Amino acid sequence: MFPLAGSIDFSPAAEAAIAIGLGAGFGACLERAGFGSARRLTAVFYLRDMSVVKVMFTAIVTAMAGLWLASALGLIALPDINLETTNLRAQVAGGLLFGAGFIIGGYCPGTAVAAIATGSKDGLVFALGMLCGVLAYAELTPGLDAWYKATAQGEMTLPSVTGIGMGAWTLAFVAFLLFAAWGMRRIEARFADRRPAS
Repeated sequence: MFPLAGSIDFSPAAEAAIAIGLGAGFGACLERAGFGSARRLTAVFYLRDMSVVKVMFTAIVTAMAGLWLASALGLIALPDINLETTNLRAQVAGGLLFGAGFIIGGYCPGTAVAAIATGSKDGLVFALGMLCGVLAYAELTPGLDAWYKATAQGEMTLPSVTGIGMGAWTLAFVAFLLFAAWGMRRIEARFADRRPAS
């Protein structure tokens, strides 16, 4: 946890209070942005409302820029950050499964909980299905874990694979974000007339 947990020894009660506060704040932001609505979330797949993509992509690029800036200022060392082992097969399969669940159910885990907080019954059904999936994964973990480790490629990052520095990649992603935002506005305008009647 950067940077507080590395320099402050929080009590269990303080950690719980921080976690609850952050979770409640995150959920409130999701609901305020309209992400507690399955219709709003699935509209991205019909190219009518790209808000989900805009928010997620902006968050990713902001985190990337923040990490690079903190590294440039000497606050953190990027090689010390723990990375999950790259496994392209498993990650592609997981992404497709996640995407299928998203478009069928209309939620991701975080937005389902935000929907439950507002009394959404479909959000509750989705969350129960998600918990069943977690239970099934836990039961299948030994076999999946062996397959994952056998096919893993190790830690892979864009700088390590390409030899291009983190700063250049950060600037490239910021530029791509600006271009993508422009493109998504055009797509939304193109498909706005295909919104279903309320």
